[in-house]
Amino acid sequence: MTPLDTGAAVTAGADAGVHELFARLNVFRVLLRHPQVAGAVQGLLTTLLGGELDARLRELVILRLGWVTASEYEWSQHWRVARYVGLTDAEIVAVREWRGAADVFNAADRAVLAAVDDTCAHGTITAGTWEEVCRALPSDAERIELVTAIGAWRMISSVARSLEIALDDDLSAWAPDGIAPDTTSEEPQ
Repeated sequence: MTPLDTGAAVTAGADAGVHELFARLNVFRVLLRHPQVAGAVQGLLTTLLGGELDARLRELVILRLGWVTASEYEWSQHWRVARYVGLTDAEIVAVREWRGAADVFNAADRAVLAAVDDTCAHGTITAGTWEEVCRALPSDAERIELVTAIGAWRMISSVARSLEIALDDDLSAWAPDGIAPDTTSEEPQ
């Protein structure tokens, strides 16, 4: 879908309560064709970006969703954020096949990555994984945010892919190394 030009998106965003930083992103330049949806989505994402869930864990969730759903836009938007919150390039790349990189991730990392995989495969977090999540995330607020973050960024991934939203000009595809997921497989990678 064709995005609004940046000026029109910023104007529409101001009317819809969408911050200019969001309105300049291609995903919001498309979503602002329906300002109420854009406003609601920005409200949810803003809440989750500043919430209780540790930023590192949140970015692991988003990167894993980007990889499993083959959302170039999602992965490419968030790998820099992941770096900013402290993930190394080796950790970012390891998200792709995290079960084979157990030494790279701690118990909390593995719990949230498993929660993503469970949700993508089954539509829910399985009981065993939920026990791991509860050990890793001590508060109800963190657990609620985890489940909500998985759902929210899963939605963004679907929106970006279904509406064929192009990468923003300042992004590189599948950074840091340009390797994309194998989309011929039915299994989460």
